Amino acid sequence: MSALDTAPSSTNGGPVERRLNARQATLRFLGRYGTLLVFASLLLFNVVFTPNFVAWNTLTLNLTQVATVVIVAMGMTLVIATGGIDLSVGSVMAIAGALAPLIFLDRIVPIPSHTLGVALALTLPLLAAALCGWFNGFLITRYRIQPIVATLVLFIAGRGIAQTFTNSELQTFNEPSFQFIGKGFVWGVPVQVILMALVVLATHYLVRRTALGRQILAVGGNEKAARLSGIDAAGVKRLIYVISGVLAGIAGMVVVAINNASDAARVGTLMELDAIAAVAVGGTLLSGGRANVLGTVLGAFVLQLVRTTLLANGVPDAAALVVKAALIIAAVWLQSRAERI
Repeated sequence: MSALDTAPSSTNGGPVERRLNARQATLRFLGRYGTLLVFASLLLFNVVFTPNFVAWNTLTLNLTQVATVVIVAMGMTLVIATGGIDLSVGSVMAIAGALAPLIFLDRIVPIPSHTLGVALALTLPLLAAALCGWFNGFLITRYRIQPIVATLVLFIAGRGIAQTFTNSELQTFNEPSFQFIGKGFVWGVPVQVILMALVVLATHYLVRRTALGRQILAVGGNEKAARLSGIDAAGVKRLIYVISGVLAGIAGMVVVAINNASDAARVGTLMELDAIAAVAVGGTLLSGGRANVLGTVLGAFVLQLVRTTLLANGVPDAAALVVKAALIIAAVWLQSRAERI
């Protein structure tokens, strides 16, 4: 046996390959657990250094602040899993939030009974939100318009529609039956947090346990192959945009219930960016074909904890936007690197 046969190879089991394998393993680990590590680090830091962080009032405050983001982000996760994007969710929130008080305040049509008015205020805005979602899906599937362009239509026009409904005026109200969804408690837990948990569980079940969930991932992974396998790709996309619209509508109603008022110019502002950020940080591929529901929840909580941590340490709230952008860049970079391995 020659010396060449016994010498260690730098490309086959040698130091270079071991370093490469270690680097790939690190990237895979960070891609899978990076968000969890950031969350755990932020949580530990706040438990140790932030006064009253573990108090029940602080916990419920953080949960209520992140609840609407998570609700909207669940719909965004499904949309992105199909290879799309939904920039209209903030405007859809404004539409639903504007319609709800106008209905039970009898400012659209006279309602024969108060109970019927509240019931309609809880349902008609969701139907309007579903219609907005269907409109997005229709533009995308019928006319082959890119999702970012198609949803940009309602991103711009939707808020104008909401402001038209309200004449650009603040709509104040006091209706406990309606405000329960934003201010109520069940066994000490805020109702909006319960809504968030139900939406997360339903979305997780849809993705993991249903045929529709498998179809969503198939369409996002390879739409042409999905169609050839018999999946109604257009129908799946339209349905997912409807779901995204309904979830945005729920979030919009919760926001106006919390605030005792509907401000069409402000409800849902920048929510589309918060939802996309939560999805990206949570590990769902922005190119489609994957839906990490629990990762999205974790991503939303990481972004909330970043803001809480900075505020607790005297850092201006604007700095949270910079940190949020950095987290998105890091998450997307890790995704792209992990995909190449």
